[in-house]
This record gives sequence, structure tokens and C-alpha cells, in this order.
Amino acid sequence: MITRPALSRRAFLHGSGVSLALPFLEAMMPRLTSAAGATPPKRMVFACASLGIYGPSFFPKETGRAYTLTPYLETLKDHRDDFTVLSGVSHPDQAGADGHTSEQTWLTSARGPGLGGFRNTVSIDQLVAEKIGHETRYPSLVLSTAGQGSQSYTRSGVMVPSSSKPSQVFAKLFLDGTPVEISNQMRKLKEGRSIMDTVMAEAKRFENRVGAADKEKLDEYYTSVREMEERMLKSEAWVQKPKPKVDAKPPTDVENEADLIARMRLLFDLIPLALQTDSTRAITVLIQGRGDVPLVKGVTMAHHNLSHHGQDPEKIEQLQRIERAEFEAFNGLLTALKAKKEANGTLLDNTMILLGSNLGNANSHDWHNLPLLFAGGGFKHGQHLAFDAKNNQPMCNLFVQMLQRMGIEADAFGSSTSTSLPGLVA
Repeated sequence: MITRPALSRRAFLHGSGVSLALPFLEAMMPRLTSAAGATPPKRMVFACASLGIYGPSFFPKETGRAYTLTPYLETLKDHRDDFTVLSGVSHPDQAGADGHTSEQTWLTSARGPGLGGFRNTVSIDQLVAEKIGHETRYPSLVLSTAGQGSQSYTRSGVMVPSSSKPSQVFAKLFLDGTPVEISNQMRKLKEGRSIMDTVMAEAKRFENRVGAADKEKLDEYYTSVREMEERMLKSEAWVQKPKPKVDAKPPTDVENEADLIARMRLLFDLIPLALQTDSTRAITVLIQGRGDVPLVKGVTMAHHNLSHHGQDPEKIEQLQRIERAEFEAFNGLLTALKAKKEANGTLLDNTMILLGSNLGNANSHDWHNLPLLFAGGGFKHGQHLAFDAKNNQPMCNLFVQMLQRMGIEADAFGSSTSTSLPGLVA
């Protein structure tokens, strides 16, 4: 059969002094002339509310498809058929050094976070970055509403710093540097590569001087060096390609960290742009509730204090105001993704989104029965899947299912015991 060359994913429409990037098109995939058409890539987004989600306002009482929308889910009513509510799902053995250390392992499932000898494992987004990250300019995009903390970890257990300034993220994604700046980037990459070669040569000289345990460490080191060289080679290729241009104005940062909802909205606004231009296919967002009093109408107490409400009705009412606003912001993300059409449906159909928290009950720092909402990705949604509240389904069973949906060969991840969640089908 005869094949036709694919249109570059970096194709542009050119006008007078203007370049507009094309979104993903069927013509951008290699295809046979007799084939029905191309399939856009799959993507994944994870968003975690680190101070929890108040269960009674989130979890439906009924299971299956005929459940009644709870106050938080009511904000998403226009997308009811686009998401599945999950209960009875968690990571095992998350009792750690303190009540919030499970934040570190939401995307990894490593046991005993923060305890003596603890070493985190690779997060699902960074595994995706390892496997298919070379296909996009950025292997992953790690975001947070404040600071540089994240839930993304490399294979060696090192946290990947997040970006919390939307203007900088926008510039990273869509603004090209000057020719001089690009030349400097190229020079740095080449210098870095030569440094890596020198380091490797030096390390190899020690092989005959050390014991078996140290040789194993050196082997790990060599692997790290090779991976770094590969990343730099891939980065060099991307530096020479123009960044996509989007019909959107650069965002203005919200400097006040207490304005949590505004900061969330700005980050959520960037996600559809990053995915539609295929700048990345794996995004994480850490929603950092802090000690500030959030700028939400009717809220007078600090967010962290409200999460430890002790069943105080006034505190719960204020907490609900904050979290309802968070769900309203998330509704905006779903709406934006659903509005963007692709060859086989919408951007939402091709993007798996997991919204939730590492705390099942923030008031007591309990890590069982996590509040989770799984949306998009072409799955059959519109239901509440309720698993055993005491013997939870491993959250990593969902992770394996998501990896496979991304086209990555995987039969296990972290604490998984299966390759899917029962009842969740595509």
C-alpha cells in the first residue's frame, strides 16, 4: 500500500508578520491512503488538592449511574457523562513522618513516606516522560499554585520542581528567544554534553579499584549519565524548532498566594493550550492550600485551619466555600477541553484527568478512601464506582490502566495488583 507523508506537527499558518500554530490534525499523523484516519495522541493530567476534599460534599450516597449529584459535583453537572466518581481507592501503607507526607507519594505509591530510610519512586507522569517524552518539546509539565513543590519524582526519587507563575509557563511554551538566545542554548547543551563525556571517562577509571557494591553504584551512575546525554540530544533537536504560536495573550500573574482560585484558573487556562499544541502530554498540578486566608467570599479563616475543622459547622461551611470554588475552576478546565475539537472527538476525549487528594479525611490526616474524580480519555463515564471502604482498591490499578491507554506497555506500577479498576472501561 502507498503511504502519504505526514504534515509536520509544527506546521504553521503564515501571514504578514504572524505565525499561527495548527492544532493536532489528521494530516499530522502518518497514514495509509486506505486508512480511515489518524488518531490524536492520548494525554494525561493530574490535579491534587493537598489539603483534602470534604467527603460529605463530594462522595455520592448512591452507586452506579443513577447517583444524586453532591454539592461539589453539582458544579460539574454539564459534564456528568464525562467523569466517573471513585470511592474506596487509595495507596497502601501511607502512614508517614507526619500527616501530610502522603502528598509526596500521590503519584508514586511509595510506602511509608518520610519515615527512616524512605526513598520515593518514580511518579506516573515522569514514567510517561521517560517513555514518550521525546515525542514532544517538553516531556512533562509540572505546575503548582504556589512555590516549587510538586508530586513529580524521578526514578532516583528526586522531586521535579514545579512552576507556579503562569506568565513564565506561557513563555516557556510559546515564546521563542532571539537568535542569540537560541545560539546560547545550543552552546550550553553542547558544553553540557562534553562535560558528561568527561565525567563518564573519569568514573570508569574507578571500576578496577572498587568492590561489588560500589560497582553497582557506578553502573547506576553511568545509566544516569547516559540518560542525561539522551535528554540533552533530544533537547538540542527541539531548540532548533520554532515554538507554537497561539491566539492567546500572555497571562498576568496573580502575585497574592492567598488568591488560590485565581491562580488555579490561570494554570488551568494554560493546560488546553499546552495539550492542543502537543507541547507535552503529561501535566501535573499541585493545588497548594496554605496557611493564608483564601480570597473567597465568606471565608475568614486560614485554609489549613479549616481543613482541621473538628466537625465545627462554621469551619465546615467556610471550607465548603473554598472547595466549591476549586470545583468551579475545574469545571472551567473540562469545558475548555471539551470545546476543542479533534479528529475523533474532542480534546477531552483524548485527555485523561484525575482530580483528587492524597488525604481521604484531612481533618484526621487519614489516607484511606481518597476522593477521586476521573474524567475524559474516551472512557465510559457517568457513574460512581464504589469499592470496599475498608479494603480499598489500589489507586495504581488505575495508573496501569492509564499507562496502557497512553500506548505504554505496562502490566504493573507501584502497588498495583491488577491492570485496571473493575467497572472502568473504554
